[in-house]
Amino acid sequence: MTFLTAPGAARRARFGRAVLMLCAPLLAPGLALAQPVAAPVAGLYWAAALHGWLAAMLAIMATVVGLISSLHARERSANFLVGMMLSWVVLRAAALPSAAGLRPLLMTLLVLCGVQYLLRQMNWKRSWIDHALLIQCLVVPASLLLAGGRVHLLDTVWHAVLGLELVAAMGWALWMRWPRTAPAGGMDLAAASDFRWMLALLAPTMLALLAEMGLSAVSEAAWWAASPWLSLSLPLLMLALGLQLVNRVAQARVDAERHLAALEQRMAERIAEVERSHAQLAEQKLEQVTERERKRIAADLHDDLGAKLLTIVHTSESDRISTLAREALEEMRLSVRGLTGKPVHLIDALGDWRAEVVSRLGQANIQAEWKSPAEDIEHTLQARSYVQTTRILRESVSNIIKHSGATNATISSTVQDGDFVLTIQDNGQGISTDLDGRLDRGHGMASMKSRAKQMHGQCLVESGPGWGTVIRLTIPL
Repeated sequence: MTFLTAPGAARRARFGRAVLMLCAPLLAPGLALAQPVAAPVAGLYWAAALHGWLAAMLAIMATVVGLISSLHARERSANFLVGMMLSWVVLRAAALPSAAGLRPLLMTLLVLCGVQYLLRQMNWKRSWIDHALLIQCLVVPASLLLAGGRVHLLDTVWHAVLGLELVAAMGWALWMRWPRTAPAGGMDLAAASDFRWMLALLAPTMLALLAEMGLSAVSEAAWWAASPWLSLSLPLLMLALGLQLVNRVAQARVDAERHLAALEQRMAERIAEVERSHAQLAEQKLEQVTERERKRIAADLHDDLGAKLLTIVHTSESDRISTLAREALEEMRLSVRGLTGKPVHLIDALGDWRAEVVSRLGQANIQAEWKSPAEDIEHTLQARSYVQTTRILRESVSNIIKHSGATNATISSTVQDGDFVLTIQDNGQGISTDLDGRLDRGHGMASMKSRAKQMHGQCLVESGPGWGTVIRLTIPL
């Protein structure tokens, strides 16, 4: 930081060397011929070239950082970094003696912006510091103008004070970033990583500034040799801070896009959940409406059609008409029971089926053997399952009576792995082979299988001439 630490007694020599540094790219061919001064001129040439490149890079970086701070409200403090960069660029351009009156103001502006940026990055703001830095921007140039003949000594003092202020701000920024203990008892990894990164940036700059001030007090020759290179630390730090800001904004953009993608995913899941809930509500509403309509139809059948059939049963003089009316009345009652939707206890259903089957087979002079499950049954059947099973059982008994020529029939039931299994077996002549080997073409077999499928079950038929027929119905409970 050459402009902060030059000894007051060597100001004129310093201005001459600064002119040499700025003009070194133009004078390099001629200077190469002067062998005694080739080595120091080469060092000044490369130092001037690096300062020129850094000034151009800082001007570009200041533009980028300024755009970022104008677009992002959370990065308003980056304006101080822009001021720090531009102050250094203008200060380097003001190295000629004619601009000597401007340099103190630029130096205080640079320190003001640097201190404010380092503190604002940690959300550490004090009004007295703001006021002191602003007052300092007025006091330093004014004191140098009013010093008269003692300007060199006062200039040296102010350079040292400004340099120490910048070093102190860097040290305080590092102290504020010192990783504290996390609430869980361990180390905060994010804070530790941020501290290590800032330590790598600020520590070399602090050492370079202190070394430059120390050399200016110890040896002027050593200061002139090292200062062009030590003064590179501050612009390099500003470039690194600018790149850190750009990286932080880019990382925030990536995090925002990732968060947006996760939010869209959650929104899609929520919409799907709402759609499922809506479908379920619509289905429940439809089921309620259907249930009410079923009950209305069941009531109409029972009150109107049932009464008329019952009248025919009791008043008809024809036995055939009376029998048909009674059968129709039983079918109607079965349909009404299915429409009401009330579940049926399996033990009650088995009792109804047994009474009907044994009575019908007995009337046809067929011996009936009924085998109930050995264990107690606590299961229930849905109303429609009860109706469909009853009709399958009736169709099976009708086939035994009309077509089998059997003398014995066995009906057994059991519960296996959550399924109800009903088996109807007879010792009749079996199903004829005239049906092209298909057992579902006659005797209502296709209807029985269709009813079983409606209950998400299956109806298997095994038969052969001379060894009877076995019908096995399996439905889930």
